[in-house]
Amino acid sequence: MLQWFEYHGHVCIVFELLGLSTFDFMKEPGFQPLSMDRIRQVLYQLCQSVNFLHLNKLTHTDLKPENILFVKSDYTADYNPTLTQDEHQLRIPDIKVADFGNATYDDEYHSPLVTTRDFRAPEVILGLGWSQPCDIWSIGCVLMEYVGNVLFPTHNILGPLSRHMIQNIYFNCNQLDWDENTRAGQRVSRLSKPLPEYMTCINGEHRNLSDLTGKMLEYDPAKRITLGEALKLPFFFSLKWEKRSRFPAGEEAERGFPAKKWKKV
Repeated sequence: MLQWFEYHGHVCIVFELLGLSTFDFMKEPGFQPLSMDRIRQVLYQLCQSVNFLHLNKLTHTDLKPENILFVKSDYTADYNPTLTQDEHQLRIPDIKVADFGNATYDDEYHSPLVTTRDFRAPEVILGLGWSQPCDIWSIGCVLMEYVGNVLFPTHNILGPLSRHMIQNIYFNCNQLDWDENTRAGQRVSRLSKPLPEYMTCINGEHRNLSDLTGKMLEYDPAKRITLGEALKLPFFFSLKWEKRSRFPAGEEAERGFPAKKWKKV
């Protein structure tokens, strides 16, 4: 926070001027996916940042591309004959996470409905209670948008739910009461596909990315990967230590920064 002032009864807070959100950066050229290197660099910082929150018993609750901002969104534009248009190449991949208005500590009241719908974890949708793992589900959805796929455009699902997750909610004979003959049912059946089919290549880099995404999009929050574990997966191996050291706050979080209660603004 740089400063604050009051205007007609509203408290206004001044922060540093950042660049475009990752959503707006991708929107400008028609939602072009980020390059694999940029995805890795942005995701590494995002995991570090949110891991820092989780180690301090805080859940962001609204992670999405609009709330992840580039420090500077300068880019070069090179013509891509395959796309028949200019392709934006980000110069500097440094990011900052924004919008902590609904961030919640473990000992605070947990609203039954959190997170923007397309990034909402299944435990939130099913009313089973939520904690830090709901952020990790959101990051998995964000990651797929960076690859070029809106994974859950309101109606899509991954597949069968865990039996123990549906025991306390209304289903017909432990199955989702869904009519595939309706227009909505036919649309879901047509659009839904297994996660590995979103891979555009079959090389090791894409397999590592798919493996990481699958672990983040585990239905059961108790089995979902933690961000400390995610940071150690092969997808990040190609990042040199010099690049990792550019983000010192995240490094402290990965090592286990001592828990401290920070004031929300």
